[in-house]
Amino acid sequence: MAEEVAGSWFCYMVRCADRSFYIGVATDVGERIKEHNWGCGAAFTAKRRPVSLVWQQRFENQRDARERERELKGWRREKKLRLIREFQRAAGGYGDS
Repeated sequence: MAEEVAGSWFCYMVRCADRSFYIGVATDVGERIKEHNWGCGAAFTAKRRPVSLVWQQRFENQRDARERERELKGWRREKKLRLIREFQRAAGGYGDS
C-alpha cells in the first residue's frame, strides 16, 4: 500500500499496537513505517510498536502534507475511523480497521 513518487510528500496514518493512531508526513512512507517499527523517530510510536499503515494521501509539497496532518490530528477517533474505512474500501479492502 505504501508508495513513493519522486517529488511527492505524503500524509499518513498508522495504527499502533495499542490501537491508537499516529499521523505524520514523509516522502517515503514505506521507509518511514520501517523506522517507526525499529523505534526510530517519534517517541509516541516507539512505545507502541508494531505499527501498521492504515491510510495515506499524496501531496505535491511538504506544506500541503503538513496542513493535512494538522487537520487530521484535530479529528476525533470516530472521524479518523471513517476516513480509514473509506480509504480501504477504495483500495480494495486493504488492511484492518
